[in-house]
Amino acid sequence: MALLPVDDALSLILADARPIDDIENVPLNAAWGRVLAEPLIARRDQPPFPASAMDGYAVIAADTAEPGATLTVIGESAAGHGFPGAIGRGETVRIFTGAPVPHGADAILIQENARPLDANRIDVLEPVQSGRFVRRAGLDFHRGETVIAKGAMLDAGRLTLAAAMNLPSLPVHRRPRVAILATGDELVQPGADPRDDQIIASNSFGVAAIVKEAGGDPIDLGIAADTEDALNRSIDAAQAAGADILVTLGGASVGDHDLVRNVLESRGLELAFWKIAMRPGKPLMSGRIGPMHVLGLPGNPVSSLVCSYVFLTPLIAKLAGRAHHLQMVDAVLDVDLAENDVRQDYLRAAMRRRADGKLVATPATKQDSSMMRVFAEADGLVIRQPFAPAAKMGDTVRAIVLRRI
Repeated sequence: MALLPVDDALSLILADARPIDDIENVPLNAAWGRVLAEPLIARRDQPPFPASAMDGYAVIAADTAEPGATLTVIGESAAGHGFPGAIGRGETVRIFTGAPVPHGADAILIQENARPLDANRIDVLEPVQSGRFVRRAGLDFHRGETVIAKGAMLDAGRLTLAAAMNLPSLPVHRRPRVAILATGDELVQPGADPRDDQIIASNSFGVAAIVKEAGGDPIDLGIAADTEDALNRSIDAAQAAGADILVTLGGASVGDHDLVRNVLESRGLELAFWKIAMRPGKPLMSGRIGPMHVLGLPGNPVSSLVCSYVFLTPLIAKLAGRAHHLQMVDAVLDVDLAENDVRQDYLRAAMRRRADGKLVATPATKQDSSMMRVFAEADGLVIRQPFAPAAKMGDTVRAIVLRRI
């Protein structure tokens, strides 16, 4: 069977994924990173009144036309303590940034252009035009206006905007629930005392972190032994938890003890594909059991994390109702690379920024998929297309950024 190209595999995974219909209303302080399920409509104008953009004096612009004009100070307007009356010709009100502009005033004479004569009078040093330094009511947005569109991800700016719209809670898509199941008799939890033929289960912790970064809620199903009963109980647990995605780690290869695929198919798995032209990550399985998406990731730690970035995060994003794009950059190679074979490579690489701003990538010498330390020390993944020709130091390559550089 020919190996499926990475792009084709991703298309199949996303083809029947639909945004989750469930909507939750969450408070502003819990809405960061969530995706809006409905457009947000402003409940008030912002600013709700004409406001001063500067410290100075609220004036009638016509009164300042002649330098040396004298105005009578009749009060003060501060933020939260507006002047209650109106000003007439020849009058002014001391005003501060953000304060309401009194009725009758149409400009702000900044304090640098006014000279106090005494407690109740100022001289005008420079004329000011009508409207100058006045923020009109509704300058930012108006009551009833749709300000933030459905499908927007709520970041710091949008949350601040929503709060200014007087919205204490926001309608968002429910986060996709991602059940994570490690499989294999060789695995024990961190902190246990493993036998000589056992290893520590580590993949699930990294995959769970990627799920959180992608906007999902991870569900830890623990470790299932290499028996059909144990695997069936774990699948039951995923369905009982309402998982939108079941991620299995290991056990999807072709060995006598690799039971995951057979058990999943006995539960009604509709297999979309199995095995892809990717390194690391060849034994990757995708399908569905009813409404639950299933991704069978390789057991090697590096393979499972790389596949999570390439396939799991876009699936989570689509279920959450938002677009997803891996952070891709151009980088200059710091070493020579040999020509590639049929599989698309994701090379763990250190990355640095040169004085001219360009990124430099140095793929690690050892790329064995069992070597998690190399992944943890990498800043990015250099992508090598199938059958890519040999590359020289100084050539430009595409890379996925794993951490801020």
